Amino acid sequence: MTDNVLIAGCGDVGNALGRRLIADGCTVWGVRRNVSALAEGITPWAVDLTDRSSLASPPAAFDHLFYTASADRRDAESYRAIYVDGLRNLIRALEAAGSPLRRVFFTSSTAVYGQSQGEWVDEGSPTEPAGFNGKTLLDAEQVVRQRDGGVAVRLSGIYGPGRTRLLRKVSSGEAVATASWTNRIHVEDCAGALHHLMRADTVEPLYVGSDDEPVTMAEVVRWVSGELEVASPREGEAASLNKRCRNALLRRSGFRFAYPSFRDGYASMIEDFKAG
Repeated sequence: MTDNVLIAGCGDVGNALGRRLIADGCTVWGVRRNVSALAEGITPWAVDLTDRSSLASPPAAFDHLFYTASADRRDAESYRAIYVDGLRNLIRALEAAGSPLRRVFFTSSTAVYGQSQGEWVDEGSPTEPAGFNGKTLLDAEQVVRQRDGGVAVRLSGIYGPGRTRLLRKVSSGEAVATASWTNRIHVEDCAGALHHLMRADTVEPLYVGSDDEPVTMAEVVRWVSGELEVASPREGEAASLNKRCRNALLRRSGFRFAYPSFRDGYASMIEDFKAG
């Protein structure tokens, strides 16, 4: 039988995931503010995730839910409305309508970690975020983990085609080489990991989604400047050393990254950027 899958918050990651699921034989619905931007083959469900009444009539009995939504404003009220209340209301509405929901995935963030001195972090590390964003995401993770088959995936900095801010900063000379650690994951690896976990025989309730190589910003911008053939970036002081994310649990699940380091992921992006 065909799996019915709902992707709630179908942006870059959701669209990339949707394309994979369709190729895998799934029937996919997507929730997005601009439904015209859904990937081909994803059926729109026009609802407001923050409005409980709009969720009353799901278009199918969903086997899997991916909650990949993001807040439209960076403030505590907006974060709680979309990440906690929207998530909880959607799960309740789907269950009330008879959806089996064998697995529910929530894309969280490594912002839940408060470490700032270059420490390694993984699924067992303390989570003591200073900001409202990390605290709210932890509350959302708890909503998912309270049910069987609930999985939170803490994604690090997402990059990929169209996300050229770093390349533009290096090219224009605005980038600064600092000792701060950075963690990244390519958008296609985000989608690939979620698809992999949906099909896995068993899953853990929590995974860190980040590539194999935490790296300092200095190393990243120096490498990018060399590839772009522009002047090496100026040196700068790091306000925080940040943390380093360990993906060992995701690796042990059998997932293999298409882009295990930033060099793998940025190579084609740089070629496109240089071409114009």
